[in-house]
Amino acid sequence: MTKTMRAAVFVEKGRIEVVDKKIPDVGPNDALVRITTTTICGTDIHILKGEYPVAKGLTVGHEPVGVIEKLGSNVKGYQEGQRVIAGAICPSFTSYPCQDGFPSQDGSYLLNEDGTCSCHGYKATAGWRFGNIIDGTQAEYVLVPDAEANLAPIPDGLTDEEVLMCPDIMSTGFKGAENADIRIGDIVAVFAQGPIGLCATAGARLRGASVIIAIDGNNDRLKIAKELGATVTLNFKECDIYDEVMKLTGGRGVDSSIECLGTQKTFEQALAILKPGGTLSSLGVYSEDLVIPLKHFAAGLGDHTIRTALCPGGKERMRRLLNVVKSGGVDLKPLVTHTYDLENIVEAYDLFANQRDGVLKVAVKPGFNK
Repeated sequence: MTKTMRAAVFVEKGRIEVVDKKIPDVGPNDALVRITTTTICGTDIHILKGEYPVAKGLTVGHEPVGVIEKLGSNVKGYQEGQRVIAGAICPSFTSYPCQDGFPSQDGSYLLNEDGTCSCHGYKATAGWRFGNIIDGTQAEYVLVPDAEANLAPIPDGLTDEEVLMCPDIMSTGFKGAENADIRIGDIVAVFAQGPIGLCATAGARLRGASVIIAIDGNNDRLKIAKELGATVTLNFKECDIYDEVMKLTGGRGVDSSIECLGTQKTFEQALAILKPGGTLSSLGVYSEDLVIPLKHFAAGLGDHTIRTALCPGGKERMRRLLNVVKSGGVDLKPLVTHTYDLENIVEAYDLFANQRDGVLKVAVKPGFNK
């Protein structure tokens, strides 16, 4: 085995390059995974644009599908050569947030030696380690920490593309549906049908919603939303969303809204169409302060619930998602619209960042062109 690997690293604002890096050493609780497929996330675009700070030279990416190359001495229940995934969020399950039932927030409240809190801004979400505070997955190899808690075997017969959404996009979108507290027969609106929104639409169907209103400005994405379970599609460029939803619900409003874009406008709309006592499930990553309109919030008297989420991780979460895929509960393979070699990932970033050629998700494969 060689001592170096190819990896896509953050160099500076607007610049990611593929460079040679040392293959990580494996500690007793780690696993070295050889990446067979990974992908680019919207968060990676925020990193590229300098909107989300990471260290220079950090390997980016957080969605691994691969094969165990080497196991740490303490890691039990896995074998070298086994196909696995790990969640984008890889919690230790030992921190206070983990033991309090919020493993995605692992590390959010780390204290300095003097007892002061070290968290600040976005870095409060330190449960997200790959491509954030440790080297990530857009490389030939990735070191998975706390491997026994985070590795999930890929069931036989499933391709990389079929499971590629599980580490992040599927887990996040499904969590949006779970946080929406959907009951059988509910009416649910899902704002934005990008990859996460499409997964939220699929999740709402699996949770038992009878009417799922998919909202976007791209008719091609609305068509995919229909295939994943949407019963009604609305193009916000062609209609007034509030008026249409009120017509569809007889003026009652929806039971739940799932907001998947992260803008003030979509947040307001998602709140405006809620029934009294409804739930707004927010999956958007917001880049500036939000304002809650007095009218839509019923001056605080509307019994509304607003819930946020960070992608759940851990092997049990991944096992459940893999089971949904294996059982045919959802097919997210069509979301993979393009494939690139790791060596050409800069080109893939340009395609994805500028949303050209109908791109939804890009599969990135080391050695694809060999």
